[in-house]
Amino acid sequence: MNSRLLAFPAILLLGSCMLGPDFQIPGASGGSKWKETNTSAGARLPDNWWRLFDDGELNRLVGCALAANNDLAAAKARVDTARALVGVDRAKLFPTLGLSGSAGIARSSADASGANGPPGIQVDLERQDYRSTFDLAYDPDLWGRSKRQIEASSAQAAASEALLDSQRLGTATEVARQYFLLRGLDAQEAVLQETVKGRNDALDIQKSKADAGLIDGLSSSRARTELELANNDLASIQRQRGSAEHALAVLCGARPADFSVSRRASEGPLPSIRAGLPAEVLNRRPDVRAAEQDLRAANARIGIAEAAFYPNFSLTAGAGFESLDVKRFLDWENRVLSLGAGVAAPILDGGTNKANYQAARSRYDEALAKYRQTLLVALREVEDAFVDLKGLAKSRSALDRALASSRDTKQLSQERFDKGLTGYLDVVDADRTVLQTRLALTQIEAQQRITLAALAKALGGGWSGK
Repeated sequence: MNSRLLAFPAILLLGSCMLGPDFQIPGASGGSKWKETNTSAGARLPDNWWRLFDDGELNRLVGCALAANNDLAAAKARVDTARALVGVDRAKLFPTLGLSGSAGIARSSADASGANGPPGIQVDLERQDYRSTFDLAYDPDLWGRSKRQIEASSAQAAASEALLDSQRLGTATEVARQYFLLRGLDAQEAVLQETVKGRNDALDIQKSKADAGLIDGLSSSRARTELELANNDLASIQRQRGSAEHALAVLCGARPADFSVSRRASEGPLPSIRAGLPAEVLNRRPDVRAAEQDLRAANARIGIAEAAFYPNFSLTAGAGFESLDVKRFLDWENRVLSLGAGVAAPILDGGTNKANYQAARSRYDEALAKYRQTLLVALREVEDAFVDLKGLAKSRSALDRALASSRDTKQLSQERFDKGLTGYLDVVDADRTVLQTRLALTQIEAQQRITLAALAKALGGGWSGK
């Protein structure tokens, strides 16, 4: 008895062991400066970073998408599932207690039981049996297998939460992108409608001159061609706007038939977004956090695979009553009791445990490579956004100068045509250049806002994972 009691401290001591390596974050740094922008500390974006654009309609659409997007709802359900699975693994640390019961009746054959034997010998052909026990089972976590499993599932739950944050950030960014694309198309539509009106007026003038015999029909034919080309461009812009509006509807969890965004151009200056230090960006990017948690889970699974080389122990106990007569079922002399202990140790498994351990190591190496790649991609996305912003700013300045010059050219061409010094083709070319420059300028303005939204996403937005 004493020797058995002394075994419990040893079991508890073994239960505190945890095989496998303890997790350490790999040494990876994003550097101390950016290539495409000056480094500035303390530039963390707010959670609702889209409000920096000071656009009430954008704020409404992002809020609607975050509340009603179906992909986000699915991601939230995955988080709940992962958290529940942690509870399943944690429950394995504790004993299980169950109640079982049975009742039965059986009748034997008279011939088989000897009931037709010598007179005076009575054989009971019917037998009843009633049994009910409480069954206790416990598997001591001697090598930390269950603890490592909890560590792995907890890391997976944390990774799913980080991916939910990443998906929220991506949804908000996609809403902003589609919204700014739509506003850019609104600006192009306004330019084209103005152009169509001007070309209608020009066509009327050329037709009047041709009817009066002042010019031939070539000018009016060219004017009509330019008018129809502008109508074609207008139809294309309206088609693209419809697609962008439908995309916004789906992002907001609404049917396209029930969704609309009023037409207007983007207003207000562009917000200024600083990058902060590379390490700050990596710390708040949700995809980096998810990759880190995946690496943590892979590390814990090495311990699970290592524990498979060692024996498993189990303890069982049962207590209750069993009787052949239901009336005497709870009599004390009908009590039953059982105690047991078991051990299972691998002897020959054909190399299964070794192969599983090697696979766990390889999966860790894979997760480590993915983690490091995630860091590099995160840094690249920030650099890409800043180089795009610099290029777009230069393009916008060049287009502003080109627009002023093209308008002067158009005015001079119209004056020379009115004086009969040049043909109508020069007027058409000058007008076409003005139109193309104005459309390009509206596209650049929209792309600047889209790139700023992409920069906010690359910086990790304001999602803190809380």
